[in-house]
Amino acid sequence: MKYSIGEFASILGVTADTLRLYEKHDIVRPMKDQHNNYRYFNDLDARNLLSSRWYRSMQIPLQDVAGLIKDAPSEQVVESIAAAGMQLEEEIRRSTLLLNKIQEIHAELGGISESFYTCRIKQVPGMYRIQQTNKNHLLQKDGLKRTVQAWMELLPFTFYSFRIENTECIYGTEELDYSWGLALLEEDQQKLEVCLNDSVEYLEPATCISAVIVSTYEEYLERESFGFMLDYAKAQKYTVSGDISGKILFTERTNSCNKTYLEINIPAKQAETEPPAFIL
Repeated sequence: MKYSIGEFASILGVTADTLRLYEKHDIVRPMKDQHNNYRYFNDLDARNLLSSRWYRSMQIPLQDVAGLIKDAPSEQVVESIAAAGMQLEEEIRRSTLLLNKIQEIHAELGGISESFYTCRIKQVPGMYRIQQTNKNHLLQKDGLKRTVQAWMELLPFTFYSFRIENTECIYGTEELDYSWGLALLEEDQQKLEVCLNDSVEYLEPATCISAVIVSTYEEYLERESFGFMLDYAKAQKYTVSGDISGKILFTERTNSCNKTYLEINIPAKQAETEPPAFIL
């Protein structure tokens, strides 16, 4: 029996556009009336369409479905279904990782008030980082472009971070020697199986004095912004033991101004106290 495209779509519960797409992939082969150029489908087209929709329900790509409809031994059908299952497992794994990361970020932002201009001791995990700026000026390095593009695809696992490498300058008057760049926690790099190259630097895990501050969107990073943390270190007899680092948590945008919330981490070691003298 012959059916017009509208009739055929209505009977099978699909749209006319879906039928045209499947015709393009040679899954259905309607007959064309030479007089009016109308398409007419038959019962065999219905069987092919239903079979292809069954394959597609398992997220097998349409191009692969077309091959299964045209010519596919049973082994190929089984292999295609197995491959679809493996692909779905990987998608579920990545989605689970993403959900966990979203929950982690939500908890972190929810606790900002506890760290807002308040020093606390925090264990900062190891992370990988690429340098993209000199202070606030973007670097144009051809070798970085591919890595930057790949790491941009890893958001929100990657985040924008800064690093102050010459910590001796934090007590002087000269400008801070810092840079910005995308970073990735070491544990996330392992979970995502991210390949590393020579353009990636590594920041070791450290015990840090940590706090959250606010800066305007256009500000340069200056020691005055975290001076209270240095005062805390001095008062608690801590010494700076490594490069200062931090990250952008988020930017608040209002009509009046833009405010960026930054987490700053200062690696610190507590000064050893001399043991009391024994009285003989």
